[in-house]
Amino acid sequence: MSSMSKFAYVGVLLACLIGTAWLEYFLRTKVYRRTIRLFLTVLPVALAFSIWDAYAIAQGHWKFDSRYVTGITTFANIPLDEILFFIVIPICSILSFEAVRSARNWQAGDEGKN
Repeated sequence: MSSMSKFAYVGVLLACLIGTAWLEYFLRTKVYRRTIRLFLTVLPVALAFSIWDAYAIAQGHWKFDSRYVTGITTFANIPLDEILFFIVIPICSILSFEAVRSARNWQAGDEGKN
């Protein structure tokens, strides 16, 4: 197993970000431009799933394979990689949703708000 495998989880997250980042610019989703809105959307998700993860780890319900995570842990022994997952994947999902809205000209009731 190479030392690069320790970055497998982070690599997948980076690929997800790169794979959706272009949507911001080419389809003008304005996700990154509405920083406070994005933060207020992602924070509750990251917090809720981090608490769930902390509980599951403490109870021995699951663990993370040390071969594929960086080894950096946060509170309650949650790998940094996992916390990043709870931030990156919702951002990618929001970008994808907003891209479909933009391409299809769909409304979600918040048009005109920035």
